[in-house]
Amino acid sequence: MLQALSRPHDHETLPTAIIRAMVAELPTAFCAALKDSLGERFDRSAVGREAYARDLSTLGHLGLADALDGASPPPFAQPPQGIARVTSVEEVQAVTRLCREHSVPLIPFGAGSGVCGGILAIRGGITLDLKGLADLEIDHRSLLITVGPGYNLQLLEDRLQREGLTLGHYPSSITCSTIGGAVAARGAGQLSTRYGKVEDMVVTLDVVLSCGTRVSTGPKVPRAATGPDWAQLFTGSEGVLGTITSCTLRVHRLPALRLFRSYSFPTLELALESARLALQRGVRPAALRLYDPLDTLLVARSKDAPPLAPTEKPVSGAWPLSLLSLRGLKEALGRALPDLKEHAERALLSKPEWINSLTATLPGVGCLMILTFEGEPSLARAEEALFDEVAKTQSGVAQGPESAERWWRNRISVSFKQSGVYAMGGFVDTMEVATSWSRLMELHDSVRAALSPHALVMAHFSHAYAEGCSIYFTFAALRDDPAATRERYEACWREGLAAAVAAGACVSHHHGIGLLKGEALRAAQGDLHSLVFQPIKSALDPSNLLNPGKLGLP
Repeated sequence: MLQALSRPHDHETLPTAIIRAMVAELPTAFCAALKDSLGERFDRSAVGREAYARDLSTLGHLGLADALDGASPPPFAQPPQGIARVTSVEEVQAVTRLCREHSVPLIPFGAGSGVCGGILAIRGGITLDLKGLADLEIDHRSLLITVGPGYNLQLLEDRLQREGLTLGHYPSSITCSTIGGAVAARGAGQLSTRYGKVEDMVVTLDVVLSCGTRVSTGPKVPRAATGPDWAQLFTGSEGVLGTITSCTLRVHRLPALRLFRSYSFPTLELALESARLALQRGVRPAALRLYDPLDTLLVARSKDAPPLAPTEKPVSGAWPLSLLSLRGLKEALGRALPDLKEHAERALLSKPEWINSLTATLPGVGCLMILTFEGEPSLARAEEALFDEVAKTQSGVAQGPESAERWWRNRISVSFKQSGVYAMGGFVDTMEVATSWSRLMELHDSVRAALSPHALVMAHFSHAYAEGCSIYFTFAALRDDPAATRERYEACWREGLAAAVAAGACVSHHHGIGLLKGEALRAAQGDLHSLVFQPIKSALDPSNLLNPGKLGLP
């Protein structure tokens, strides 16, 4: 295949200069063989190819929005040359063998809900749509399931719950993602503190290698001392080492009781210490989400939110109005003057550094923490009581269940609100990093400082474990001309991830790497990437045909 990607400018450290690559036409014999094998399920239509050209990454949204506005910036998108919609493992093997025989790249595709450019066909080739692989076997006695990679996560959870079971994997993308995508990216659900990330659920995988051979990573046993855990090699590999065709996963019995609780804390440090102490004493809430002061104000603004308990008296000489009162004033005026609300929101996004600095100096804001506990009633209540005991030692004030219940009702709605920011002329994205408890505040402060000059920054802590925690940064700003907007956006990622690496954090907790974070991954892994990962890739995929260019690979 002819590779003729545009070369990025020297200052561009993210792959935003990807354009419609000039690649050789697919070989006639290759297309004929796929057409004979798949019929209409081999799709080369312009509409079909465009539908698989991008995922849900912000760079893709920006490129599409600018194109619709009449500009012509390089979009973060690349359509495949065709789509193969397979319905069996044998078809996956046949397509893979054909791709290797004719040197055609192959990109596995679940539902396209990723946010890192992990499914872009940067060298052309064929997108392998796996949604037709959606078989399910349930072993009730062993609490194991074997499921095809194309099974939609919400439909899978619904099916399991009808059987009295749960996977415990509730990402905000649950309605529009597949289990294969979750495994390929090492995804996390919102209840990962209790149930673990998806790699904790994986028992064994079936994988089709670049040569078309199907391998199993091991028997369906809970533990083994049989050398390296091959399932973990392919978990998180984003299709660059092989195509996952079956997943055996741990499941759980449905909880008999679910409890909702919330607390306010005077400071972020006290709230984090409360979480650390409780988790290290054995408490395992299903969800633990702690909002920083700005995020707390935005969460607490809802009309059904309970008022936060006073956490400290205003400091003499400090700013007299909180962001909460400013927002309340804006919303009240907005009801009288409909256009004012949008103007106020635009003002917030147009001066992000001012708002960020103001938030850091506001007294008495405090932080909101919401929790859910679930399982057997006696165990759930015991964990709830122990957490309450710990929270009180850190000045935590119980706020009742309402905030946590409201979050549970709306837990997948946040992603659907992002379109409003684009409609207003802005952009929004998230950066999820993680580290140990001993370095968590350093990570929070350094990444926040790196992002603050470029965008409005909010953060919440979730996916908490006995050893450490993830921080989920949300950053937003107004769009300028295409070049300036891309530079602002790139600066957020370049400087934010550099701060994370310097703080000893991982550059992704659960969204994966794709194209977006490849350089940061190489910087973080160093010799491990060049001396271990790249040789493994070369051994398993010597022609570099499986999802090329992802995970920081050449």
